[in-house]
Amino acid sequence: MSKVPSLDDYRVPYFSSKKSETFSLSALDAAARPFSTGTKEGDRNRLAEIGNKLDLLQERLHAQRHQRVLLVLQGMDTSGKDGTIRGVFHEVDPLGLRIVPFRAPTPIETARDFLWRVHLQVPGAGELAIFNRSHYEDVLVPRVLGQLNAAECERRYRQIRDFEALLAENGTSIIKCMLHISKDEQRSRIQARIDDPTKHWKFDVSDLEARKHWDAYQASYHDALVATSTEYAPWYVIPANSKSHRNLMVAELLLRLMESLKLEYPPAKAELKGLKIE
Repeated sequence: MSKVPSLDDYRVPYFSSKKSETFSLSALDAAARPFSTGTKEGDRNRLAEIGNKLDLLQERLHAQRHQRVLLVLQGMDTSGKDGTIRGVFHEVDPLGLRIVPFRAPTPIETARDFLWRVHLQVPGAGELAIFNRSHYEDVLVPRVLGQLNAAECERRYRQIRDFEALLAENGTSIIKCMLHISKDEQRSRIQARIDDPTKHWKFDVSDLEARKHWDAYQASYHDALVATSTEYAPWYVIPANSKSHRNLMVAELLLRLMESLKLEYPPAKAELKGLKIE
């Protein structure tokens, strides 16, 4: 009998675990669909079902204004960060939901430590924040470009672990998803953008330059995942060649996290009991 897949099968081993030494990003099949229902329609139906549950849970999170949730989305160009946000949160009321896209740092931001701009965007009490790219860009990209040496990378990994520990200790639940696509799938998606004039706005020549360094980026991702997957801020690798599976798996992970928080509405106000409005 084949083993039933578990979400934790795709969790990167914790930084302090010896299992982290055996982790291999390249060994994970980007085309796998372990959590699919078997059809795209079935996946969409299950996603809608989860979306309705997330909507209720997010409303409780927002109403109580106590806990915080942070979802980090990382991945190569065209891996589907925008599409994941649209798909997973299609049924969720935007109240209490905030999306933060991280682009190249501005001169004001580069004049400060690399986490300064990130700390400004972390979720507030009762908020679910989604990072579209994140503080990991400030390790992944400069490493590939040769702007950080090994010692500087290790220092930033440590600072990220400490930063995320600070957030966790102050009531922020963190889940990090690396949207894992194959090089062939990326080629197909970039070509689709080039061939469709309505998608040209999504295309940037820098995407082609980054693609030339595919192997270097994969190595950079591998090392960052291993160095920063912790019990309080775990990384999950999401097979993302299938868009419907990608959305479904991220939704399943977020649902599990939100349900674990045991969210409830604030206590009823005694002074409102029996109140009649004339």
